[in-house]
Amino acid sequence: MLQSDAPGLDRTLRRVRRRRLNTRFGIAALAAVGVIAVTPTARSLTSGDPAPACVLAVLDGGRAVSLAEYRGQVVYLDFWASWCGPCRESFPFMNELQRELAGKGLQILAVSVDKTAEDARRFLARYPAQFTVALDVAAACPTAFQLQGMPSSYIIDKGGAVRAVHAGFRNR
Repeated sequence: MLQSDAPGLDRTLRRVRRRRLNTRFGIAALAAVGVIAVTPTARSLTSGDPAPACVLAVLDGGRAVSLAEYRGQVVYLDFWASWCGPCRESFPFMNELQRELAGKGLQILAVSVDKTAEDARRFLARYPAQFTVALDVAAACPTAFQLQGMPSSYIIDKGGAVRAVHAGFRNR
């Protein structure tokens, strides 16, 4: 290790050592992020995939609903949660879709992934739904659909195949 009698040189050497250490740490951190980024994850559903079979509890409906019941109809399936900011914007949009396209056979099913029905009810008190809302506290259906973000929406065709997938919400 270099030692010097000059205080200015010692400070410079310490600064150089610190920069080298910080650089090494930075390179190690970037390498770790790179490994994480290329680690394979579960593949999300894509267009043409069959929609997974899901049975859900209709919120405040006292009955179960199955995606299979919607065979022969086009379904806009939306996964949401009370804590999701963009979900607040998506509900007026889905209400508008319901008004405009229900007569043409579009069915909207919004699935809450909240941990309790009460959380979903509080959300719906502020953002009412004019379409079917179901609850999946066990997260079986979101897991089957391999959600990649919140909210996530799927268009399911009359034959039960996924035709479009969208994570997030942007009203445009």
